[in-house]
Amino acid sequence: MSASIDEPQLTQPQKYVGFDTITTQIENRLLKRGFQFNVMVVGRSGLGKSTLINTLFSAGLAQSTGRKVSSEPIEKTTEIKVNSHSLIENNVRLNINVIDTPGFGDQINNEKCWEPLVKYIKEQHSQYLRKELTAQREKFIPDTRVHCILYFIPPNGRKLKQLDVLALKKLSEIANVVPIIAKSDSLTLEERADFKKVLQNEFIKYNFNIYPYDSDDLYPEEKQLNEDIKSLIPFAIAGSETEVQINGELVKGRKTKWGAINVEDVSQCEFVFLRDFLTRTHLQDLIETTAVVHYESFRSKQLIALKENASNPNRQSAPIQSQVVPPSTQPSQQDLKTQSSNGNLFGSTR
Repeated sequence: MSASIDEPQLTQPQKYVGFDTITTQIENRLLKRGFQFNVMVVGRSGLGKSTLINTLFSAGLAQSTGRKVSSEPIEKTTEIKVNSHSLIENNVRLNINVIDTPGFGDQINNEKCWEPLVKYIKEQHSQYLRKELTAQREKFIPDTRVHCILYFIPPNGRKLKQLDVLALKKLSEIANVVPIIAKSDSLTLEERADFKKVLQNEFIKYNFNIYPYDSDDLYPEEKQLNEDIKSLIPFAIAGSETEVQINGELVKGRKTKWGAINVEDVSQCEFVFLRDFLTRTHLQDLIETTAVVHYESFRSKQLIALKENASNPNRQSAPIQSQVVPPSTQPSQQDLKTQSSNGNLFGSTR
């Protein structure tokens, strides 16, 4: 016999109880544990990826391979590198993983050069799922899932190359992608506005799933904020790790023979809008969306594939695309050793 549950009635306590302090209790727990944020930078060499990351967080998080003088060759990243740092601001600790990508688009043949990035993102989901399904799992599973991808577009004023179209399509399906126009100070304000319109039309044409996403769970003011942000994407930015004196004030920027740029001046570039978007308004949403949208999609596909393999009478001879161990299954030690030796505990992440 099932019990019926009435709709809860809104009741005001007759005197102060104290459960409104639960938000403070949660905050204290979270402050003690700290927060994790993993950001991947994708783009061709020489677009200022490391410089922008260091400017965003006002710290030396990424080691730049940029040139000191124009005669030096551009040093290209040959493998995915992860730089881990902990930042503390007003008693809030943010653990950051900056994921630098291979020389994306730098080769003569760039066919499928996005595949290592897709593979890395899916591998982080796979590792998290494996730890989540372990019988004696950790209380807090280390989160290495990619929360945000900053995709750098060269300031050439043209439509997207086929490489960028395919890469943005693949990456936006599995992660939160934020496109930006790199080194926008190389464009005039008119050129920048025209280029931004070209790219926005390209995003619509190819139906990219660009972050932030629409949701019915948002408050009206949050929906309006997202609409304002979408009108700015791709952000036209310029980064600088050095301070220069402009009008008697020390600011982050650069001086050239033809003038000076203050990266925090919104009339010159949109760096401030990008920084506020990533850190002050949408940092938690980037982390949460990764967990409840992208990881959940990966997780459900993996478990559905496992169920289909289990119900297939010929599964021993069929190639295993994806295999996980659900909590209800208790495989023998020999099975686990066999799967581990064959590398098939999770199978392919593609």
